[in-house]
Amino acid sequence: MSQFAEIADNGDEDGRNPTIEQPISPDGRAEPGKRYAVPARHGRAVRLDKGQRIKIVNTHGSQVCDTWGFSVADPSEFLSMEHMRAWIGRLVPRPGDELASNRRRPILVLEEDSSPGVHDTLIAACDLFRYRTLGVEGYHDNCADNLRMATKAIGLRVREVPSPLNLWMNIPILANGGVGFYPTVSKPGDYVILRAEMDCVVAMSSCPQDIIPINGQACTPVEIHFEVL
Repeated sequence: MSQFAEIADNGDEDGRNPTIEQPISPDGRAEPGKRYAVPARHGRAVRLDKGQRIKIVNTHGSQVCDTWGFSVADPSEFLSMEHMRAWIGRLVPRPGDELASNRRRPILVLEEDSSPGVHDTLIAACDLFRYRTLGVEGYHDNCADNLRMATKAIGLRVREVPSPLNLWMNIPILANGGVGFYPTVSKPGDYVILRAEMDCVVAMSSCPQDIIPINGQACTPVEIHFEVL
């Protein structure tokens, strides 16, 4: 008998917020051209057909958006930062770059980026355990749970929480080899456009971080917006 406990997956949230009750539609399909909000501290998921494009807008310029992609055909295939970095040969994607899955093929393409291009591919999604290390007692909204709830809200259960593409997150590598956690350098209205290279679900979390200043010096999470073009 195995000495290890049997764990089915990592798909259960540690707490809840209205994300799980407020999908954009029952199956995650968006009305093309309609502007949707991802409220501060919450998440949303949207289903894209191959070839469809999603525009994600940093409405206030100060907000980090954790972003994931999962194959509709098999959600065990997902946008993978470690595979993507090898695929594109650098840490941060630029317009025209293919964003690779854990099966080493494109799942999304970064078509446009109106911001200075400062995004992060190194830092894991915040979760309950991260906030405990920051001194939080009790539950704190977090991106890992926002992913779990946003996908469940449209009928998809993800079995793990991959490291996200942290849009607009400013995590420079310092001269001493460390990393910094700095405010965004984007401006209000900056956006990225992602094109689906397969039928997929894109999930977004308007990061709830309010202890360190990645969401601006005031440490105040705000909403972002998106539309399917």
